[in-house]
Amino acid sequence: MAKVISKPDSTQVPRIAVIVPAYGVARWLGEALDSLVAQDFTQWECVVIDDGAPDDVAGAVAPYLNDSRIRFISTANYGVSAARNTAIAASSAPLIALLDGDDRFCPHYLSTMVGLLEGDPDIRLATCNARIFGAVPRERLCFEGKQGSGDGMRGTLADVLDRSFGVYIGSTFRREDFDSAGGFDTTMAHAEDFDLWVRLMQLGGHARYTDTLLGEYRVRPNSASASSNRMLIGNIRVYEKARSTLPGDAPEQPLLQRLIAESEDDLAFEHAIDRVIEGDTRNGLAELQRARSRVEGMVWTLSFTLWRILPSLARPMLAWRRKAHRRGNQSASIIGALLPRAFHP
Repeated sequence: MAKVISKPDSTQVPRIAVIVPAYGVARWLGEALDSLVAQDFTQWECVVIDDGAPDDVAGAVAPYLNDSRIRFISTANYGVSAARNTAIAASSAPLIALLDGDDRFCPHYLSTMVGLLEGDPDIRLATCNARIFGAVPRERLCFEGKQGSGDGMRGTLADVLDRSFGVYIGSTFRREDFDSAGGFDTTMAHAEDFDLWVRLMQLGGHARYTDTLLGEYRVRPNSASASSNRMLIGNIRVYEKARSTLPGDAPEQPLLQRLIAESEDDLAFEHAIDRVIEGDTRNGLAELQRARSRVEGMVWTLSFTLWRILPSLARPMLAWRRKAHRRGNQSASIIGALLPRAFHP
């Protein structure tokens, strides 16, 4: 059973609930909550949840519990999806915003998101631009190009599926839609946020983007190591779930077939890299060569040429590529050149 500390102030009616999972981020939690308290919009409630974290989340949140809008819940560790579901169930506001415990909102985040969602009932989720900082070679924006296939502000289900419309994790949606979509899928080990965005979009309407820097996304050294394989497996599952739930004649079905096939090819490419790194250079390079169409660019062309002459160089080069390919580092030109096409925006 969840343990709840602090009670909501019954004299204030919150219009948006901010959900803060805080597993392993106690050292940064104060920054996240400071950014919330500094919002120019005040009609919010916040639920911070510690789902069995190894660090002192309770101690980090304690100074903020004098603010009646902030509550703290502790549970056993069932994963981030279960933690978010539990925290959302403990809140009541009609809108829900996600703020990871090591990220930050800019001062106008809540006022902007509330204004968008309350002003347009067809918005299924609202997102923004954000600054990526922390364990990255250089700070950058999450999105630097046009969003989606339309006006750059509104995205369709197809746009979200093919990621031409990117969604920042600190996004906002309606409680009613969240409940209709079934919440976060607790069986998803990866891509659980992408899975929710897709299921929200399946309800109809559109995604809404504002090209304003309203959030700050921290990359931590130990959080940036999610492998390409796990990301691809998560994406494939999201696509398969969407394919099975959409009508057979839905216009997105051909797109889903293509995305599944491309992701499976990319996964085979990553498995070939694994073989090389693990020491099976000959067979791994043969598999890479068969999947050569999955990558493009001068760096890959030169690399394949070099490996034909000196195959012993493939293992250290690909090991470096695997280490360097971390979330937040993808803007580096040489790293970007060493990615399957599925990882390019």
